[in-house]
Amino acid sequence: MNVDNTIHFEHVSRWYGQVIGLNDVSFTIPKGLTALLGPNGAGKSTMLKLVTGQIKPTTGGIAVLGEQPFSNPRVARNLGYCPEIDNFYEDMTGRQFVELMATLSGYKGQDKTQRVQNSIDRVGMSDRCDRKLGGYSKGMRQRIKVAQAIVHDPKVLVLDEPLNGLDPLGRRDMVNLYQQFAEEGMCVLISSHILYEVEQITDRILVMYKGRLLAQGGIRDIRKQIDSHPHRITLTTDNPRKLAGALLLDDTVISARMPQDNHRVVEVETAQPEKFYSNLADIILDGGFEVDVFQAPDNNLEAVFRYLVSA
Repeated sequence: MNVDNTIHFEHVSRWYGQVIGLNDVSFTIPKGLTALLGPNGAGKSTMLKLVTGQIKPTTGGIAVLGEQPFSNPRVARNLGYCPEIDNFYEDMTGRQFVELMATLSGYKGQDKTQRVQNSIDRVGMSDRCDRKLGGYSKGMRQRIKVAQAIVHDPKVLVLDEPLNGLDPLGRRDMVNLYQQFAEEGMCVLISSHILYEVEQITDRILVMYKGRLLAQGGIRDIRKQIDSHPHRITLTTDNPRKLAGALLLDDTVISARMPQDNHRVVEVETAQPEKFYSNLADIILDGGFEVDVFQAPDNNLEAVFRYLVSA
């Protein structure tokens, strides 16, 4: 297997007695940043436990960096993991905790000291790393978890809900850091149930629901595949009635209407969005319309997810 395809699942299922956690899931994740999306109970945690080698699949095959991950120290040496739920030694300082993780990874002496400091610096905890973990805020705990996950320079980094508890500034800083990891050649897999967060992180997603993989790829590419749902576009204009009439003459338009609560808006439905966007400029210019706001709400991740789970 090409190790650029860093994580590979082939018809993987995982059962817990009579309860199914994952149902016949296949995908390939290359280097870069990928988001694993789904509500609580979708199967995200089961998938991450399989990736990190904590459990074995009931059926199917898994490869991480070309090898099966369960109880495999070669995979573990190249994999960093930041779990959603922490269980710290609360009397330790942040630095001592990262040092412990580095020691468990086999590092000693000056090499360990330098690695610990570098990872603490990267997550922005240099000024707080010598405080006890018991006094850390949720955001600080999240950052120090990431520090221990990267102390051994992993090729694969798995992050389970890593933005929980961070303030807006902290979220921005950590998102930038995860994107830097991906740009440096790491495979970064981030789990989240918060749609708007994922859109800010990456366009490459896996959508999970009730143990099944519903879709994978770019948000726009996935949206194009949902042919049964017309795309909605809204335009705010000075003459909505006349614009609606002009739009209805276009063969790509299914409907055009004005909502009762906003008399300056036209809501358009089309099954051919790319062609509609090409025609729209000519329609506006030929009619002399002034369009103040143009929005495509069905191209965002929330709409994509809503359509997928209702299919």
